[in-house]
Amino acid sequence: MERRLISSGAPWEERYGYSRAVVSGRHVYVAGTAPVMPDGVPLPRGAYGQARRCLEIILRALEDAGARPDDVVRTRIFLIDAKDFDEVGRAHGEVFGRIRPATTGVVVSGLLDPGWLVEIEAEAIIGA
Repeated sequence: MERRLISSGAPWEERYGYSRAVVSGRHVYVAGTAPVMPDGVPLPRGAYGQARRCLEIILRALEDAGARPDDVVRTRIFLIDAKDFDEVGRAHGEVFGRIRPATTGVVVSGLLDPGWLVEIEAEAIIGA
């Protein structure tokens, strides 16, 4: 079975030994995606803006993998504060509202960068 690695170009991928996404056959696994901005641009303000940024990165990884948003079957949302779920859910719904993947929301004690409010991962099956 074919296995392809999808890179976002982040320096951490090679340094820490991971990929933005991995394609195995028809399956696409997108790693936990934080609202990282290019070239030192400040983080988006608020949970909604950060979730939109996470989803932009995820959608680009899916496209690079040959998948579409309609192929997404599962997402996981990691939040620092449960009060942010409505804003993150609104962003998620703008992308996946019609698709309605199986979704899990988890409140965590922290993410790697103290400015991150949300991290999102996704799984897709190409042609699902």
